[in-house]
Amino acid sequence: MIILWEAILANFQILEKLAKAEKLQIVSHLAASISHEVRNPLTVTRGYIQMLQEEVSSQTKVKYANIALRELDRATEVINDYLTFAATTPENKEHLRVSDEIQHAVNIIKPLANMNGIDIKLSLLEDDAYYIIGERKKFQQCLFNILKNGIESMQVNGELYIHLIHHAPTLQIKIQDKGVGMTKEQISRLGEPYFTTKEKGTGLGMMVSYSIIKSMNGTISVSSVKGKGTCFCIKLPIHRNESDRLKN
Repeated sequence: MIILWEAILANFQILEKLAKAEKLQIVSHLAASISHEVRNPLTVTRGYIQMLQEEVSSQTKVKYANIALRELDRATEVINDYLTFAATTPENKEHLRVSDEIQHAVNIIKPLANMNGIDIKLSLLEDDAYYIIGERKKFQQCLFNILKNGIESMQVNGELYIHLIHHAPTLQIKIQDKGVGMTKEQISRLGEPYFTTKEKGTGLGMMVSYSIIKSMNGTISVSSVKGKGTCFCIKLPIHRNESDRLKN
């Protein structure tokens, strides 16, 4: 019995060391990826700021300044994604009405959709009595990240469908695009650090989204056909709002 216990303890210690080593490896890769992704836009920004000192027309200076600001925004986006991933436990839980949060995310992403010629189509159920629990800003960021991926996967005149379905005991959000699609191998790697299907992506946005949904006791499943599009299905447990309970 003592020998068996020692063997179990030894195996547990080995597994613990492997888990720590894996975490360190992930952090190392993340640090390298983030350093690279932040350094690039900062280098570009520095170059354009230096060119602003040259004798150029006012129109050219405005052009240089806009490029520099755009690159700074890109660096900020990478840092914000990393910070969100690093703190995935909800800090301020509240009851969220899912249809309202979806509409808010759509309103934010609409200019990007319009710029890319993408039509967003909504099908939202009346969910007045049903809520989810989570941190509002992080949940909105999760939706934004997935919507942005869908928009960027399509050509002009594409369509992005968002369905909200009540399927007890969960609320399900289905986000369907008609973009380039993914292979089974690509789907299996979604949510991994620094994995992305985009040329200039970091993979952090999708990793953040997976982490946020997991922290809300939800799941994300993905189905996709290469060349035909991708569907993200988010399932989150339903909670009844206290005020609605009292009415009933």
